[in-house]
Amino acid sequence: MTAEALGVAETAVVVNPAVDPEDLLRSNTYSLLGHLLAAPPSEESLDLLGAIDPNAGADDTLLGAAWRMLQTAAGRTTVQQLDDEYHELFIGIGRGELMPYGSWYMTGFLMEQPLALLRTDLDQMGFQRQEGVAEPEDHAAALCEVMGMTISSGSTLEQQAKFFGRHIAPWMGRFFRDMQQAKCAHFYRAVGQLGEQFIDVETQAFSMAVPDVLKAAASTRMTVRANGSTNMKSDQEG
Repeated sequence: MTAEALGVAETAVVVNPAVDPEDLLRSNTYSLLGHLLAAPPSEESLDLLGAIDPNAGADDTLLGAAWRMLQTAAGRTTVQQLDDEYHELFIGIGRGELMPYGSWYMTGFLMEQPLALLRTDLDQMGFQRQEGVAEPEDHAAALCEVMGMTISSGSTLEQQAKFFGRHIAPWMGRFFRDMQQAKCAHFYRAVGQLGEQFIDVETQAFSMAVPDVLKAAASTRMTVRANGSTNMKSDQEG
């Protein structure tokens, strides 16, 4: 399942050949997280994850350790086990153990003001909602894939930080931490670890490079809070 299948598609997605290799790695990491959050991984995906070099990024950082944990987890599970785990985590009977939606984490409800702001931003960025798709656009998988495409298309750091600060930073770190604590999570604990550490690195990088953009994004979130009956709370606010 892709961002398009989750209800978000861009009119023309182009990978800019001038994008820095480090940014391509960031883009690919977002895309990987989006892929793992959209559907349980296939046998091919497990093989690719299992082939991760355990010595890559062996710089004793938490992010490097998270990559190695994911490689190990991929070698200890099967496609059928992952299908069951994914269903219990995200689908369940009525609902799964986790709710992977921005509005849910920021307000406690689905389809709230954060989703309306996201839809406005997606439209301005050239992304359009697909007809016949039930999932709202603030699904974590869709947001990760949109962020990945934004980076790979050569968007400026300011544009990346604006989307990140409004729609990812306020809640996704907590979502990945909850994933690590979920009772039915096994393989997805490693996904949660990678996601948490990656979002933390991204937050620190944006805060150092374009702090004013992140502050403006936070201000926008507070304006939404003041104009609606929501209770938005970012990771940085506790």
